[in-house]
Amino acid sequence: MFDIFLQTDSAAAAAGQIAVQSESIWGLLSKGGPIMIPLGILFVMVVYFFTERLLVINKALKSDDNFMNNIRDFIVNGNVTAARSLAKNTPDPIAKMIDKGIQRIGKPIDAIEKSMDNVGKLELYKLEKNLGIISVVARIAPLFGFVGTIIGLVILLKEFATISNPSISQIADAMYIKLITSATGLIIGMLAFMGHSYLDTQINRLANRMESASSDFIDILQEPTKQ
Repeated sequence: MFDIFLQTDSAAAAAGQIAVQSESIWGLLSKGGPIMIPLGILFVMVVYFFTERLLVINKALKSDDNFMNNIRDFIVNGNVTAARSLAKNTPDPIAKMIDKGIQRIGKPIDAIEKSMDNVGKLELYKLEKNLGIISVVARIAPLFGFVGTIIGLVILLKEFATISNPSISQIADAMYIKLITSATGLIIGMLAFMGHSYLDTQINRLANRMESASSDFIDILQEPTKQ
């Protein structure tokens, strides 16, 4: 029975220690000063735009593996109407690009390729929407942090100028607190940079798949049609 009480007390003490640590982290961040407000806004922006773009890009990457095979079968069999219907009713960038190519069947190959390229660029541009915001945050978040630290240190030096013989521990503790904004800005900047790089990589993957689909479609047009 005594062991049970000891275990209960230990668990309660550990929970209390975790709560204190959690409170100390938030308390430490609050000591960063007013500059923590724009840093918090930048962090929320990164999370929001990264999540929004990730969902859109992942949806665009989920294309039917048999899509181009079905398009080939329809066109080779002379059923252009069915090919157009399939492309029109498939909601992904590759299908939209192929749909434009089907609409241009009968025109020179160069004209078909150019039309498809234009649609492909437009679809990629749509996917890159708001990526610029993440890139900007990756650059300015560390700057905000440094500015906050510099302002804090200037105020700190003015305060110490009025104190006779401040101790080393007082100076170290004060500078430690003022460096919080720099650390926060750097962390937000790194997260934004990694998020932007990941999304950009996914878009490049889709661009390669679109280029491959465009090349396949041109090859299909040059195959003999079954009568």
